[in-house]
Amino acid sequence: IPLFTFAGYLLSESGAPRRLVRLTSALLGWMPAGLALVSLAACAFFTAFTGASGVTIIALGALLFPALQQAGYPEKFNLGLVTSAGSLGLLFAPSLPLILYGIVAEIPVEDLFLAGILPGFLMILLLSGYSVWKNRAVRVPLSDFSWAEVRAAVREAIWEIPLPIVVLGGIYSGYFAISEAAAVTALYVLVVDVLILREIPLKKLPAIMRESMVLVGGILVILGMSLASTNYMIDTGVPQKLLEYVSQMVTSELSFLLLLLLFLLVLGAILDIFSAIVLVVPLILPVAMQFGVNPVHLGIVFLATMQLGYITPPVGLNLFIASYRFDRPVVELYLSTLPFFIFLLISVTIIAFWPGLSLYLLD
Repeated sequence: IPLFTFAGYLLSESGAPRRLVRLTSALLGWMPAGLALVSLAACAFFTAFTGASGVTIIALGALLFPALQQAGYPEKFNLGLVTSAGSLGLLFAPSLPLILYGIVAEIPVEDLFLAGILPGFLMILLLSGYSVWKNRAVRVPLSDFSWAEVRAAVREAIWEIPLPIVVLGGIYSGYFAISEAAAVTALYVLVVDVLILREIPLKKLPAIMRESMVLVGGILVILGMSLASTNYMIDTGVPQKLLEYVSQMVTSELSFLLLLLLFLLVLGAILDIFSAIVLVVPLILPVAMQFGVNPVHLGIVFLATMQLGYITPPVGLNLFIASYRFDRPVVELYLSTLPFFIFLLISVTIIAFWPGLSLYLLD
């Protein structure tokens, strides 16, 4: 957790966000609503590595929101797009919530990395479809497709492109354990941004380390308290009592998942994702297994639904970060993100009731 977090903070302080936007622009910008698709892809990739959607809104919002405005997209759409896209990468490796869920639920993190790929792409696909349909009258491609620009963008981002290959390829080829992949990622980003590209001066490193470790410290405090509370709840038989109570209302896996979605939507609006994982997962996991829910599938459903919490009123974290970043009333953000919320809710429902989507790559 500390190493992946440190690597993500280094990336956010370097020129990686700008290079990532240029690369995705070269690859996707020729399509109708190309800049909107660029925004979705860039935010998803960046959030996966930073592990924090707020960092994505702050780092990429400064690039994407003005560009969307200048390209003629409606302001309400732009606010909703950037705010909603900030949490899109949480199902992709090496996202911190995926790792934390694996630790708390005591299931292999590698399985969660694989299971999150197809559901994550489903979310991006639905939001991409909505973005193209919403801007069908404008039909504003960002630019004409150019092999020269693709080559130039690839050359500029040549140091960032290997990152997902190093993380996923190293883990699933058997060369790295998760912890070793984190160490390699942190060392790689440190050498590239500090020594090769020299975008981060040495004197700035202590501040970046301190800022990233504040987040890590918060997660570890929550995790420590969670382990203590989990042991207490097991000793006092809380999961068994909860199972008896739920069994009176629920008779099948289908009804359990429906009740779980409603519960997590409410929970996500009032509790951050890290706290929710460590406080709630130990309670619902044994209940879910009694109804035949695969624990890996449960993890993807849990994280996908909690991802919605970032844009769920009244206290969705992304709503307030975007309100501060773009200097707009938070009520305006509520209304701007509503269409995106609906499409993300549809994707979460599909993920919940189609277990094969999460488990296909594992099988």
